[in-house]
Amino acid sequence: QVQVVESGGGLVQAGGSLRLSCTASGLTFDDYRMGWFRQAPGKEREGVAVFGCDDRPKYADSVKGRFAVSRDNAKTTLYLQMNSLKPEDSAMYYCAAGLMGCWPKLPPDEYNYSGKGTQVTVSP
Repeated sequence: QVQVVESGGGLVQAGGSLRLSCTASGLTFDDYRMGWFRQAPGKEREGVAVFGCDDRPKYADSVKGRFAVSRDNAKTTLYLQMNSLKPEDSAMYYCAAGLMGCWPKLPPDEYNYSGKGTQVTVSP
């Protein structure tokens, strides 16, 4: 049974940092393209930091230079280092694993597996 579990969210002041983790089990982690997506209330889920078809990280324009995604295949874990956080970064952050295709051509809801998310709240 595949499990994808995010952790590391919380409440932080603007300008602060958080590091999210996502641990996946029950799948061959190396085979999957992994990424972070987020969804704020009333908005669609959007890509934040996702490994693309070339296996290089790709970032939403709004987080370039502030966020960094990395993966440790030996630990089957995906990370998201978030620096210089802004109130507009507040959202539920989800980790997703996909086999066929990749973001941005592949929309978030077409990834094979996703976790329940971890909440990030940035106060002004």
